[in-house]
Amino acid sequence: MKFQLLSIVNHAPHPLTGRLQPAAERLAEVLDLGVEAERLGLDAVAVGERHAGPFLSSSPTVLLGALAARTERIKLLTGVTVVAILDPVRVAEDYATLDQLSRGRVELVVGKGAEAGHFSLFGLDEARQWDLQREKYELLRRLWREENVDWQGEFRPPLKDVTTVPRPFDGPPRVWHGSATSLNSTELAARHGDPLFTANAVQPRESYARLIDHYRERFAAYGHDPARAHVAAGSGGLLIADSEREAVARYKELYEAKVRQSFRPHLEGKAGYNTPYRTIEEAIADGPQLIGSPQQIIDKILGYHALYRHDLQSVTVDAFGLSPGEQRETLQRFAEEIAPVVRAAAPSSLWE
Repeated sequence: MKFQLLSIVNHAPHPLTGRLQPAAERLAEVLDLGVEAERLGLDAVAVGERHAGPFLSSSPTVLLGALAARTERIKLLTGVTVVAILDPVRVAEDYATLDQLSRGRVELVVGKGAEAGHFSLFGLDEARQWDLQREKYELLRRLWREENVDWQGEFRPPLKDVTTVPRPFDGPPRVWHGSATSLNSTELAARHGDPLFTANAVQPRESYARLIDHYRERFAAYGHDPARAHVAAGSGGLLIADSEREAVARYKELYEAKVRQSFRPHLEGKAGYNTPYRTIEEAIADGPQLIGSPQQIIDKILGYHALYRHDLQSVTVDAFGLSPGEQRETLQRFAEEIAPVVRAAAPSSLWE
């Protein structure tokens, strides 16, 4: 298995102290963690894209460009690129530029996004989100694969004889499809023979397994080689202690305060937004969160692998308000005590 560090650059007051980090300090923290991820041998670092709510990830290309300048090997991913609200011409240009700067280390994860407010912010109809997603993604595919493109669609002006520049570094970057609640994303990924990135962040694992099973079934039905049906999985945050008892004692107040802070009452009952795991004990036992001793976390990831057969596991160390030092310690423990065991037990040929 391969491993990725993801940040969606949360920027809410600390759930216990109420302190809000200065934006510059928070952004520098994200960059420092990405550099540390490469030093520790992780395979990828990803930055989310959010345009509403308490986040600082509205410009992931800028953050990833800064990471490209400070790293040499690690893959640079998004998590996700909200292609449904963006102009595919600009997406093609921006990420091809990043791909050139990083010498071919860029891969996109595209999705409709996890915030309810960004469609209205960009003057778009949320009811058409899947139509927007499909049309804009399919245009992006053409722009990276073809020159002198003629195109006409519903959601942007026609194109005549267009070749976006720069071209990608070494052919079109791999594009994953982010999947959280809907079969629309799994269907789009399967149709084009693309890999799937399941959120695995809020709901019970069975909900995500249903999406993955649909993806693999449709992937084969479209005539693609099943061996190319790569899957990645997120997680709802990482907290490591020497034992479950220590994890509960150390993080219970923090975890449960963060759950209360993140609760969105206007989205109650809508799948994929509010976690049902309100206590840390529930999260350890059944949630996607990776909380507990190293062996507990190893067992949980391998349990997911038995169900998902995924190639890439994403982890997040800045989800709950840990200090920068605690985040680095958590990432180091994961890289040294957990990742090698899971790599050996669940090998993957992804990126090899």
